[in-house]
Amino acid sequence: MKKFIVIVLDSVGIGEMPDSKDYGDEGSNTLGHISQSIEDFALPNLEKLGLANIDGFKETYRTTTNFQTQKLIGSYGKMAEKSVGKDTTTGHWEIAGIILDKPFPVFPEGFPDELIKEFERRIARKTLGNKPASGTVIIQELGDEHVKTGFPIVYTSADSVFQIAAHEDVIPIEEQYEICTIAREMLTGDYGVGRVIARPFIGQSENYVRTERRKDFSINPTRKTILNFLKENGFEVRAVGKIEDIFNNSGITKSVHTQGNSDGIDKTIEWIKEEYEGMLFTNLVDFDMHFGHRNNVEGYAKALIEFDNRLPEIIAQLKDDDILLITADHGCDPTTSSTDHSREYVPLLVTGKKIKTGVNLHIRESFSDIAKTIAEYFGVENDLPGESFLSILQR
Repeated sequence: MKKFIVIVLDSVGIGEMPDSKDYGDEGSNTLGHISQSIEDFALPNLEKLGLANIDGFKETYRTTTNFQTQKLIGSYGKMAEKSVGKDTTTGHWEIAGIILDKPFPVFPEGFPDELIKEFERRIARKTLGNKPASGTVIIQELGDEHVKTGFPIVYTSADSVFQIAAHEDVIPIEEQYEICTIAREMLTGDYGVGRVIARPFIGQSENYVRTERRKDFSINPTRKTILNFLKENGFEVRAVGKIEDIFNNSGITKSVHTQGNSDGIDKTIEWIKEEYEGMLFTNLVDFDMHFGHRNNVEGYAKALIEFDNRLPEIIAQLKDDDILLITADHGCDPTTSSTDHSREYVPLLVTGKKIKTGVNLHIRESFSDIAKTIAEYFGVENDLPGESFLSILQR
C-alpha cells in the first residue's frame, strides 16, 4: 500500500530563473534572502534532505547548521518552471503535468466596466472596489461602505484572480459562494482568470478580519493530470489544503481543507498513517498568504522553522515503500519591494526508505518531471510531459 506524498511549501522559491527579468523579478531569491536577513536561521531537517547542497542555491543560503558534516537522508535538486506565468494555479498544474504556453490574464487596472456591470446584473447587487489591492487593506478601506450598502467588494492583484470580499453578517457565506460561482461561470476566454476567490470577513469598523472560510473557484484543468490518471487506474488521490480548489476537484478522490500550516501538517500525517495506495498532495499556504505577500520576513522565517521542526514527525510515518517529495510552486520574496509572486526556481527534496541519499538531481527542466515520476512509480500509462527521475533514486 505505497504512497507518494507531495508537499508544496507555497511560494518557497530558491532563486531567480533566467527569464526572471521578463517578469520584473530580477534578483529574487525567497529562501536565500530570508536566510541572509534573519540571525541564527537554520532549517536543519530540510538541510538533511539536501537543501543546502542545491546547485546555485548553496552559494546564497546562509545557515548556522554545519550541514557539510551531516549524513544526508534524502536527495536534492531544483526545478525550472516551463509554463508561462508565476501564479499558484500554473505552478500546481505543472507539478501535475500541465505546461501552459499562455499565461492566465491579469487586470492591473481592474476589470472592464462591461464585465462588472454584467456581474452586478447577475448577482442583483452593485459592487465596490474593482482595483488591485491587498485583501487585508481593502476590507478596512471599504468595509464600512460594504456593511452600509451590502455591496460586495471586488478586487484583484498581480496574480490572475477575481476576489470577492464580503462580511459574513451582511452576505451569508453560502450566498457569497453562490456569487463566486456566478463570477466563475462568467470569467472565460479573455477573462478566464485562474481563480475566483471568496474572501469572507467579520468584525467592526477599523477592525475587520478575514475568516478561514475562504474558498477558491478555479478554472478547469486544460487536460488530464497525474491526478486523473491515478484515479482512473483505481488509486487514491488525497488532497490537503487548497489543492482541491486549484484543480476544481478534478482527479481527486478525497480532500480536506485546513486552517493554517500546522493543521495542514496534522492532516497530512493522519493520512500518511492510513492504509491506502496512491498520492497524497498537500499545500501549505501560510508562507505565501500570510508572509510573502505582506513582505513579513520575520513571520516567513518563523513559519519555515516551524515546518522544519515538524519534518521529522512527517518522515517518521513513512512506510517502507513510501516516497516523500517537498517542493514549491513559485517564489514570493518578502525582502523585495514587490508583494507579488516571483519567477524563481523551486526546491526538489526527496526521501524514503528505498530512496538513495545524497543524489544530486541538478536542474530539472520542468515541474512536470514530478508528475512523470509519480506515473512511473505507480506503473500508470500516460501521455504527460516531463522526464521521470525515479530510476536515478531507487536503490
